[in-house]
Amino acid sequence: MIAHTSLKAPIGLLFLAKSDKGLCCVGLPGESGEFIPSWLPKRFPQETIIKNGGALEREIVQLREYFNGTRESFTFPLDLRTTEFRQEALRAVYEIPYGETASYKEIAERIGKPKAVRAVGSANANNPIPIVIPCHRVVAHNGSLGGYGGGLPMKRWFLALEGCALAKCLKT
Repeated sequence: MIAHTSLKAPIGLLFLAKSDKGLCCVGLPGESGEFIPSWLPKRFPQETIIKNGGALEREIVQLREYFNGTRESFTFPLDLRTTEFRQEALRAVYEIPYGETASYKEIAERIGKPKAVRAVGSANANNPIPIVIPCHRVVAHNGSLGGYGGGLPMKRWFLALEGCALAKCLKT
């Protein structure tokens, strides 16, 4: 079973979904209102999908604490159903400390695949659990922000929330 709900956040409305194994989806603001109804059945075709905010109470509390600046990491389980390579890359992204950044190249090197920079970028672009798996902390090797599914203003917002002044965080 997949339970889903929405959460009003300072950046806009988030869509959250959780399986019996853990959080499996965070939909960012700006994505279609049909995001949950259309994406979840395709992603989890064998699962029953229900709207149930109570099932996501722990995740909602921790996300609110993060947005309030009182939480730097999350302690709830994740259900990351993707390819083995993407799981590996996203686990490395998950390990980037609060308020710091790493480049796509650094992530590729951390997972022992230094030539897989573009594949790391693709894994990041397809991250189903942004914010929790902090893809906003991944930047281009040349010091630019790179991309972000929620847009660059949102990426800047997250980095500022974490006290990561761009001059401090971006490596040249």
